[in-house]
Amino acid sequence: MAVSNQSMEQEDTMKDMFFIFEIDDEDYGIEVANVKEIISVPNITKVPKLPSFIEGIINLRGDLIGVISVRTRFRKQPKEYDENTCIVVIIYNGNTLGLIVDGVKATQTITSDNVSPPPNAKLNSYNQFIRNIGKTSTGVKLLLDLDRFLAQE
Repeated sequence: MAVSNQSMEQEDTMKDMFFIFEIDDEDYGIEVANVKEIISVPNITKVPKLPSFIEGIINLRGDLIGVISVRTRFRKQPKEYDENTCIVVIIYNGNTLGLIVDGVKATQTITSDNVSPPPNAKLNSYNQFIRNIGKTSTGVKLLLDLDRFLAQE
């Protein structure tokens, strides 16, 4: 019973925690519970006939994982990788995936009273991937809807 109480406490402490990353100087967030680790960009093996936003696969300590370019998924202009570019390794619905991002910021608590649904208007082509908008003292954070973001087009 102690194990389940401990895991419930861990879930409670991570409930309002978001991992913040950036694309084109805009801040995005995903639930901390989904983040496994952050790694530098290794050699990526291209795989034919995958959707354009899937960069390929990498070998992560013996496990092959798919890597998604968040920039490409958002239909933003390609950008050369630099020292800030990294891969956020996530576990979602039992699958391990990598998200290539321009840079990472930190984890941040965004309580439910500071979260609003996005405007109904399609502000841009990736608005469909935003579940909510978080308001913080450092600005607005666009919170991803991983179901939609990871869905095939």
